[in-house]
Amino acid sequence: MTQHDVDSPENLARRKHGLDVLSRIDGHQGEAVLDSLADINPALGHHVAAFAFGDMYDRPGLDPRSRQLVTLGVLTALGGCEPQLKVHIGAALNVGLSREEITEALMHSAVYAGFPRALNATFAAREVFAARDAEAAA
Repeated sequence: MTQHDVDSPENLARRKHGLDVLSRIDGHQGEAVLDSLADINPALGHHVAAFAFGDMYDRPGLDPRSRQLVTLGVLTALGGCEPQLKVHIGAALNVGLSREEITEALMHSAVYAGFPRALNATFAAREVFAARDAEAAA
């Protein structure tokens, strides 16, 4: 069945498109996530690239900044997603959101997701911001 054959020509094209979108948004962090799946579940990596980034992130209707704000809110609300949240905080910076906009979105999520989740997301943002500062200073 074609949908399960991640190496079919159609799925290879979707994956390539998704990797291009992923690279524009997440840069090396997104690629590292996919690389970490290569030895245990490469099909999951395919679906992250092909579906999440190729099919969903590149849809018309929302710009990359808006998509990242939605993603930050959802990951904050879910809780327990701090590794993914860090990647998407980096992506939010990559697509032009400011640190103030990111922390404001995380604070706003406290109304709907609760303070513990907003706090955890804010601490994740602190780590991403510090890592960016360290990279810039190097």
